[in-house]
Amino acid sequence: MTNPTAIRVQDLQFRWQKEQAILRSCSFAIPQGEFWMLLGSNGSGKSTLLRLLAGLLTPETGEIYLNQPVGFVFQNPDRQLVMPTVGADVAFGLVNENLSPEEVLQRVREALTAVNLLELQRRPIYALSGGQKQRIAIAGAIARHCKVLILDEPTALLDPDTQIELVLQVQKIVKERGLTALWVTHRLNELDYCDGALLLENGQVTDQGDPQRLKHRLDEH
Repeated sequence: MTNPTAIRVQDLQFRWQKEQAILRSCSFAIPQGEFWMLLGSNGSGKSTLLRLLAGLLTPETGEIYLNQPVGFVFQNPDRQLVMPTVGADVAFGLVNENLSPEEVLQRVREALTAVNLLELQRRPIYALSGGQKQRIAIAGAIARHCKVLILDEPTALLDPDTQIELVLQVQKIVKERGLTALWVTHRLNELDYCDGALLLENGQVTDQGDPQRLKHRLDEH
């Protein structure tokens, strides 16, 4: 029995004004509770696709379905961490949820525990490493009880050891909490940790499925 779909993109098309289409009949589906990765060279349409998934752009044609709520983790965490301390930043995303102070504190502790950073609750954001900042950004999504997590090359600014540490952290969170994650990467070694992969070329998903098969195919190029 297959899991229900958490992310579905159907026949997506997008162009900037009169330019050639950046996305053309782009379609894929990701099952709930799985960790998938999206690969594609520069100019393949990855950034545009992420903006469409985030609702920052409107497709020309096609449909997008995402289990709500959705959390986004950017390549540079400094662009999304806005409060002076770790605990305050994780709590910031809960402002509109009308929770009691006790409920907010419980959610913050739960989220920081999930990313193994509870002991840093009072730490200033500026004192964190890059990998810790990415995990705080993920904790913010967990605190909001996001069902889908979209990560835009979250290891791009990290050293090799921290890269793998973050991939393993997300893999663990997906499995333990039943979240669905779509992780954008250009590092083929990261495919060793996901359930499935998508290859975006010239605005279309040209291959998808077993990450080891895709890794082997791309390794040969």
